[in-house]
Amino acid sequence: MTNNDILRRLRYCFNFNDNKMIAIFAQAELTVSRAEVSDWLKKDDDAAYRNLNDKTLAIFLNGLINERRGKREGPQPEPEKRLNNNLILMKLKIALNLKAEDMLEVLGLTGFQLSKHELSAFFRKPDHKHYRLCKDQIMRNFLHGMQLKYRANPDEAPDFEWDEE
Repeated sequence: MTNNDILRRLRYCFNFNDNKMIAIFAQAELTVSRAEVSDWLKKDDDAAYRNLNDKTLAIFLNGLINERRGKREGPQPEPEKRLNNNLILMKLKIALNLKAEDMLEVLGLTGFQLSKHELSAFFRKPDHKHYRLCKDQIMRNFLHGMQLKYRANPDEAPDFEWDEE
């Protein structure tokens, strides 16, 4: 999966508009323009498409963590220069405050089954003997499961009732 795919899927999953995307980047102390965000979100075959580098996606994910959990005291974490699916999964886990069971439930929504031990292997240090690389298939299923869980289905009734007067 490309960084642009991940950004597009996160935007769709949480129904972020351009202003919200810009605000999330600002949470991690990066100023981006609406045009930049628009170019990152375009399809690969569009002439205005711009590739999203690892550091910029890391900044967005750090901003999402700050947005959802609040900024931590002191200096902000340095964005990683190189990202892989394991780091992206970890940042999403932190941002959404997910436990292992929650992540397995999200994956299960797509019909993808993974054990708790297999999941924990993604969060180990790379030099650990049980470390496993998170492949694109797992990342795709996780993002799809997040979409199923967090994106409101327009066909469903809202989870609130109007006060009748």
